[in-house]
Amino acid sequence: MQRIFIVLLSIYLSCTTALAQPYATYVTQQNELMVWDKGMIHKIDYMPPTLLKTGRIAIPYLDNSRTFKIYYNNATQKVNAGFTNAFYATDNLVVFLNQKSLNVFDKGLVKNLTPICEQYYIGDSLVMYLDGMKSDYKVYYNGQIQQLEAFVPDSVLSGLSLSDNIIAYNNFANQFKIFFRGVKLNQEDYPVSTFEAGRSTVAYVDADRRFKIFHNGQTFTIDNFPPLSYHVADNVVAFVSSDGYFKIFYNDAVKTVGFFNPSYQAVDNIVAYRDPSGYFKIFYKGEFTDMENYYPENVLIQYNSLAYINTNNTLRLFTEGEVYDVTNADLTNWQLNYDVINYQIGQGIFKVYYKGTEY
Repeated sequence: MQRIFIVLLSIYLSCTTALAQPYATYVTQQNELMVWDKGMIHKIDYMPPTLLKTGRIAIPYLDNSRTFKIYYNNATQKVNAGFTNAFYATDNLVVFLNQKSLNVFDKGLVKNLTPICEQYYIGDSLVMYLDGMKSDYKVYYNGQIQQLEAFVPDSVLSGLSLSDNIIAYNNFANQFKIFFRGVKLNQEDYPVSTFEAGRSTVAYVDADRRFKIFHNGQTFTIDNFPPLSYHVADNVVAFVSSDGYFKIFYNDAVKTVGFFNPSYQAVDNIVAYRDPSGYFKIFYKGEFTDMENYYPENVLIQYNSLAYINTNNTLRLFTEGEVYDVTNADLTNWQLNYDVINYQIGQGIFKVYYKGTEY
C-alpha cells in the first residue's frame, strides 16, 4: 500500500507540475502561430494574430479576422466573431470586454459578469468592477460574484490597490477595507493615505502614521513612523525605514539588509536591488543571490524569474534561485513570459528556454 501511495503521489505531482508550466508563443516566417506547451510545439493558427496575450493557463487572441479565440487545455476554441474590443490574461483568468459587456473565462467556461461596465480592475484570481446595471461595486472570485460596496452617486473610492488575490481600498465612508480570499475585512476605521497590495499582502501607513503590513490574515505594526519608500510584491515587502535602513518583510518577519537607500524593485516573487558597492543582487524566497558587479539598466521580472542582457551580450536568466546564461547570440528579439524565455535569432530561428533546458 505504501508503494502504491508513493507511485500515485509521484504521478500526481508530475501532472500538477506539468499543468502549472507556462506557455510561450511565436509567429514563424510562414506566418503560422505556434505555441510551446509542456515541452511540445503546436501550430494553433495558420495566420498571425491581430493581438495576442499570454497567460499562465490560457492564451487569448484576436485572429487575423478579429475573431476572439482562446487556447486552453491543449485546444483552441472560438469565443465570438468581431465583438471583443479588449481582453486580458492573468495566472488563472481571461477577462474580456464585448462592447460594454464584461466577461470572464474561468476553467474553460465563459461567464458574463455584467452587460454594462465602464470600470473594472483585474487580479490573477479576481475581477473587481462597477456593475452598470446594479450601480454597485462587485467582485468575482473563486467562481462567485459578491457585492463589495454599494455605489454612492457623485462619490469615488478615495484609493484602490489590487493584486493577485486581494483588494485594498478606502470606501465611501472613509474606512479602509481589505477583500481577501472571499472575505471583506474592516481593516481600519479611518482612511489610509498610502498603501500598496501584492499577493496576500498589503503594506500601508495608517492614520497615526504607523507603518503596517497585512499578510495572510494577520496585521503587523512594522514601525511607528512611515518608511522613506516601499514596494509590495507576492508575499514580500521591500522598504527603506524612516531611519534609513533597507529592509525586507518576508515569512512574517523583517530582515535588515543594511544602512543604505538603494535603487530597488519588487515584482511577483523577486526583490532586485543595488547594494552600497553598486552590485546587483536578488532576494528570492528568503535567499540572496549575487548577480553582477554593476546594476543593469533594463531587467524584466515575472513570477519567479528575472532576465536581462549583460555587458558581455549574454542573455542571463535567474529562475527559482538558479542562474543560467541562455545565449550570447545576437538576438532579433526576446521576451520573458512568467518563467519562460522565448527568443529569435535572425529571421527564422526560434528558441524557447525553460529551467535550464532549450527547446
